[in-house]
Amino acid sequence: MRKKRKHYPGKSSRKPSGNRHAAKSDRKLAQQEKSLERDVLTYLYQSEQAVSQADIVAELKLDQAVHKELTALLADLAEKKILSHTSKNRFSLGSKSSLATGLLELHPRGFGFVNRLTVRAGGSIYTKDPTVEASHMGNARHGDTVLIRVYKVRQDGRPEAEVISILERGSDRLAGFVSFEKNRIRVTPEDPRFPFSVFIDGKIPEGLNEGDAVIVQLSDFVEDTGSIRGELIEVLGDPDSIDVQMSLVIEKFKLLHLFSEQAQEEAAQLPEEITETKGREDLREIQHVTIDSETAKDFDDAVAVIKTKRGFRLYVSIADVSHFVKPGSALDKDAYERGTSIYFPGRVIPMLPEKISNNLCSLIPDQDRLTFTAILDFDRQGNTTGKRFVKSIIRSHKRFTYTIVRQILIDKNSEVRREHKAFLTPLKWASELTEILQKLRRDRGAIGFTLPEAEISLDENGRIESIGRAERNFAHQMVEQFMLSANEAVAETFTEHSVNALYRIHERPDPVKVEEFTGFAQTMGLDIPKHRHDPDWFGHILDMVKNSPKEYIINNLLLRTMQQARYDARNVGHFGLAATDYTHFTSPIRRYPDLLVHRALHDFISKATKKKESPGAEELKTIGPYLSTRERLAISADREMADRLKVRYMQDKVGESFDAVISGVSGFAFFVELLELFISGAVVIGELRDDYYVYDPKHHRLVGERSSKVYRLGDLIRVTLLDVDLRRSRINFTLAKE
Repeated sequence: MRKKRKHYPGKSSRKPSGNRHAAKSDRKLAQQEKSLERDVLTYLYQSEQAVSQADIVAELKLDQAVHKELTALLADLAEKKILSHTSKNRFSLGSKSSLATGLLELHPRGFGFVNRLTVRAGGSIYTKDPTVEASHMGNARHGDTVLIRVYKVRQDGRPEAEVISILERGSDRLAGFVSFEKNRIRVTPEDPRFPFSVFIDGKIPEGLNEGDAVIVQLSDFVEDTGSIRGELIEVLGDPDSIDVQMSLVIEKFKLLHLFSEQAQEEAAQLPEEITETKGREDLREIQHVTIDSETAKDFDDAVAVIKTKRGFRLYVSIADVSHFVKPGSALDKDAYERGTSIYFPGRVIPMLPEKISNNLCSLIPDQDRLTFTAILDFDRQGNTTGKRFVKSIIRSHKRFTYTIVRQILIDKNSEVRREHKAFLTPLKWASELTEILQKLRRDRGAIGFTLPEAEISLDENGRIESIGRAERNFAHQMVEQFMLSANEAVAETFTEHSVNALYRIHERPDPVKVEEFTGFAQTMGLDIPKHRHDPDWFGHILDMVKNSPKEYIINNLLLRTMQQARYDARNVGHFGLAATDYTHFTSPIRRYPDLLVHRALHDFISKATKKKESPGAEELKTIGPYLSTRERLAISADREMADRLKVRYMQDKVGESFDAVISGVSGFAFFVELLELFISGAVVIGELRDDYYVYDPKHHRLVGERSSKVYRLGDLIRVTLLDVDLRRSRINFTLAKE
C-alpha cells in the first residue's frame, strides 16, 4: 500500500489582512511551512550520507506543488549553515544545525528537560540537559524520545531547545482518575507530567465510579481541544486501597510484575520436595538457625556459630537458587529482566515465582534445603584464618525473629531463655563473634550511618494502621555482620584468584559535595576537622553528633555526599564499608547479582572449564550497569509507594501538631520531617506571618527582617498539618501556635 503524499500548500502572495479568517489561514500556512522544515531536518539527521532534493521529495512523499517551497527552504537553511550544500547539489547537516536526540522529561508546570542526550559526531557537546518550553513542545509527551534543535545557550550553560520531531513514543498507556462529563468518561492522568485529559467515548462500564483509578490506552491527539482520545483497558478501583496504589506505582514505573508463561511452566515442573543430595556437603547436623522479622515469608539465609580452640567458626548458608534457575532458562530471563524483588509495605513483586522463593529456596525449619555455604574461621581478634565454600544441604533447626533474639541476648528474658534453652550457648557464641567483628570493622574505618526508617503497618483490609520507627536491635546487627563477612570473603576469593565476577563497589565521595557538606555543618556550629579522603573522617563526624539533636540531619547530609553503590566487573573497593573487596552473595532469591555471584563461585570451586554457568568479562561490563539501573528503579518505586501511603495516612490529620526537624531551606519554603513518623512536608514562607523572612543561602536559613528570628537547617520545631495534596503526594504544614 502506497503512503499518502504529504501536502504543504505553497506560500500565499496575499498580503496580511485584518480579516480574522485570513489571519487564521496565514497561521495555518506558517505551521505547514514549519512542519516541512522539521520533516526535512529529521530526515537529514537520520541519514548517514548527504542527500539530494529528489531524495527528500521521495522520502517525505511530497506533492509537486510544494517543490518550489522546498527549494526555497533548503536554500534558506543552507544560508544559515543549518544545512551544508555540497558542490554535487546534495545536502547534509551544517555546522549550526545544533540537533540532538534524547528523552523528554516533563515538569508538571509544562516545560521539560531532555536527558540522555546523544549528538552526532562533530556536534556540539552540552554540559547541562537542554530545557524545552511548553510553546516549543509540539505534541511531544513525557517519556518520548525526541529530536531537538538547540537555538540558544544561556549564560549559566543551560541550552534552550525546541522539539523537532518525536522519534519514539515513550508509552501509549497511562493511569488516571475518572470523572464523568455528559456521556463521556474523562480521565485525568495521575502523573502531573501529563498535562492533558483523556476522553473515552461509548457506554460507561457498570460499576465504574467517580474518582476510580483506571488504565487507559492512548490514541489520537486532538489539536483543537488539546485533549487525547483513549480506550479504557483496566479499572483498578478505589485509589485509597493499597493494592490499587501498588498497581499505580507498577504502571508509573513500568515494573515487570507478571511472569512469562514459559517461566510459570518451568516453575510448575520443579519438584515439590528436596530429594537430591549428591555432590553436596551434608551440614544438616550443624545447628543452623534463621533470624528474620515477624512478617518475613521467605528465609534465604541461615547461620551457625561454633566456638573453637583458636576462636570461632561461622557458617553462612544461602539458599542455592542456582540449582533451580539455570542460565538461559525462561526463569533466568524473567529474573534478569527484573533484576531484583521490590518490597512494598505488606506486598512484594518477587524476582522469582513463589514456588521457588517461598518454598524450595526458603530455609524452612526442620526441612532439608539445598544451599551454598561460606565456612569462615576467625581467631579471637576477629581476623580471618580460613575460608572455604561448599555446595551443601542443611536443615534449619529454628526460626528466630529479631525480637526473640533480642529478648534472649539483650533483655535476658528468663521465660524466653527457658523456652529456647537448646540455643542459648550458640547464640551466646554468635553474640561474642559479632561484637569482635564489629569492633574490627569500626577500627578499620567503616562508616556507621544511623538513619532511622519508617515501618508502615497495615490492617487486615490493606489500609495503613500505623507508621512508626522501625526497630533495629542487636539481632539485626548480628545478622548484618555475618552477611557482610560472607560477602567480603567471597569477594576476596574472586580477587585472589582473578575470577570474572560482579563486585559491589562504592567509590569515593565527590570532593565538591564534601566541601558543600562542610559548609553546611559549620553553619550548624560544628567544628569540622580538615577533610581526609578516607572513611574514618566521615566516621569521626558521625561520632561528633551521636545522640545529639543534630544527629539525624548530619547523617542525612553526609549520606548525600556519597556516591551510589553499584555493580561492576571492576573491583575498586567499597568506601563506606572500608573494604578492599566486596560483593553480594547472600540474597539470590531477591537479587539477580547474587545469583551471578553463586554461579561464578560454583565455576571456581568446581574448576569448571567448558560448561561455565557464569558470564564472561565482556558480558559483565553490560550486566553490571543494567542491574544497577534495575536496583535504582526498585528503590524509587519503593519510596514512591511509601510516600503515597504516608500522604493517605495524613489526610485525616489536618489540624494536628507534630514535632519536626528542618531538613531543607529554600527561597520559598523550608522543609520538615516529622520526628516519629518520618513523613516529609513543607512550610511555605507565606505561612510565616509574624515577620518578613529573607533567605540566606550561605547559611541555609531564613531570617526575620524585623525580629531577626531564624529558621535554619537542623532546627527542631513544632508544626501543624495544614493540608494534603493526594494527587501530587504533597503535605503542607504551618508553624504550631505556641
